Amino acid sequence: MSRLQPYLVCLFMCIAGKTFSQQLSLFSQYRENQSIINPAAPGSSYLAYGQNLTFGASYRVQWQGFEGAPTTANLRGDFLYTEGSPVSIMGGGYLINDQTGPTGFTGLYGRIGGVLSDDPYYSGLCAGLSFGMVQYRVNASEIRLRQSNDILSGDDQNKLFPDVGVGVFAYKKLDGGFFEDDYVYGGVSMPQAIGLDLQFEDTNGKFYTTRVQHLYGMLGYIKFLRNEGFLEPSVWVKSAPHVPVNVDFNLRYQMAQNFWIGAGGATSKAMHIEAGFLLGENLGFDNTIRIGYGFDYSFTTFGPYTGGSHEINISYALER
Repeated sequence: MSRLQPYLVCLFMCIAGKTFSQQLSLFSQYRENQSIINPAAPGSSYLAYGQNLTFGASYRVQWQGFEGAPTTANLRGDFLYTEGSPVSIMGGGYLINDQTGPTGFTGLYGRIGGVLSDDPYYSGLCAGLSFGMVQYRVNASEIRLRQSNDILSGDDQNKLFPDVGVGVFAYKKLDGGFFEDDYVYGGVSMPQAIGLDLQFEDTNGKFYTTRVQHLYGMLGYIKFLRNEGFLEPSVWVKSAPHVPVNVDFNLRYQMAQNFWIGAGGATSKAMHIEAGFLLGENLGFDNTIRIGYGFDYSFTTFGPYTGGSHEINISYALER
């Protein structure tokens, strides 16, 4: 499951072997990357800030201080054409690079979707598809065998494969009483719909890595406050074959002074904190720049100590 395995395991027996490692990238500030998690989700700025065009970047270092720790970087862009009726078109794409020890991947994706709604500002039922090409790679010279100081000799390997993601998403602006003008949203997705058994082979033998489908669910609520801030509780559920379901709970408080703070935890015994600020209307800008930092720490009592995880997110959003 995506980054739920506590460390990279490489097992080689005779001339054949199989590698196991995290497969899909994990995010601390997952709402900033929700269009990567679910290709049917509007950009992260639309529901909270009413901006339908967003560009962003993030960089994450997981398990700080652990050799071969996972690192993830992405560039992304999202657009929702709000004038369409009864279907408004969504589009965008992203470039992502993930490295874990001797294994990694780089993917370039496009995204297309539609919002079924008479007015997407108030509600929408969304369906989306992501499609791209992914380079999977194994740096064979960095892989150690079971025997101490025994290193696999061989050429570094890489392969290209197509990838497809699918998702559905829905949101609604509430009315009446305590819930006036609030949003509720949720969706399910399979961002890696094509499962692959990758075989790399050189003169020293064969080794394999298996890519499996992950099923994600997301649910959230945006409660707008009288001081022009908002509260946003949210849940991210992650499931993959043969591993426990992981549930990530978070609460973000956006202050009227253009700062936000957040905290949460997961059933994997991890905690999460985040903070950030906005540069926009407070400085007389029509557009918004958001800069956020997230930190994760695991309290699991098994396996090696892996340190904390750090993540930086930057985005630029506007209404078009």
